[in-house]
Amino acid sequence: MSCTILRGTEFAEAIKSEVKSEIDRLARERGYRPCLAVVRVGEDPASAVYVGNKIKSSEEVGIISEHRHFDDTVSSDELLRVVQELNQRDDVDGILVQLPLPKRVDERSILEAIDPAKDVDGFHPMNVGRLSQGHASLVPCTPAGVIEILKRSKIDIEGKHAVIVGRSNIVGKPMAMLLLRENATVTICHSRTADLPAITSQADILVAAIGRAGFVRDEHIKEAATVIDVGINRVDDADLARELFTDDDLPKRLAAIEKRGFTLAGDVSYKDAVAKAGAFTPVPGGVGLLTVAMLMKNTVDAAKARRT
Repeated sequence: MSCTILRGTEFAEAIKSEVKSEIDRLARERGYRPCLAVVRVGEDPASAVYVGNKIKSSEEVGIISEHRHFDDTVSSDELLRVVQELNQRDDVDGILVQLPLPKRVDERSILEAIDPAKDVDGFHPMNVGRLSQGHASLVPCTPAGVIEILKRSKIDIEGKHAVIVGRSNIVGKPMAMLLLRENATVTICHSRTADLPAITSQADILVAAIGRAGFVRDEHIKEAATVIDVGINRVDDADLARELFTDDDLPKRLAAIEKRGFTLAGDVSYKDAVAKAGAFTPVPGGVGLLTVAMLMKNTVDAAKARRT
């Protein structure tokens, strides 16, 4: 049995192209372009890369971007004032506060201060509540991207058993609600689930979002299942890399560990997934690319909803 590798590049580029066409139409017919404001705190290298990618993608599709960068001494009160200012500005359609924030900052109060109509990350309790009740809302970008991968790959969701490994507010829980919206039968598993392989091996669609490199192995995967790997982890152990990657892929992984000290791996063993699954999203090059594309789409949707 051959496994179809679901590469995110093709899906992300298609979504961004659709978003760009819509933005050009809005500029031409209604005289505006959406604006996304991104707030970043501190010098975390990963956050800097993520924000850079978001700003670059905004420019590519025609979204006006504004970047507010603060050092890690900024107070919760100062950040709240920034969010309130952005809430009040009519030219700003989307607000994104890059996580994680410094531990001394009250992250919850910052996120809850964002106007739900501008909450393009989909994390505000009001948007979460609307999603849970099946109403239109701004939806977290990564789970929304997973749905796009499934639909654009013509993988049936309705009536299928979907199992999610991970119960985070960012991926696991909204993923479950989106799959329910598509009429899947959904099971959520987590670190306390007893006999995890007995449950995951029943999944027609298996979504791994637990944050542990190569956690999902052969015994977790049903023959010919669709496996969606949301995890992104650094692997610095050559022996673990040998367990997780195929002979074809392993040399470049070992070379990466030798050169920069790590290679990137998902929550699923690549070697086991390609041997057993019917379709699989790789890491890197899978779901992660959809996250930014869906942020662009959310920004356009927010702009249209606000300005209608």
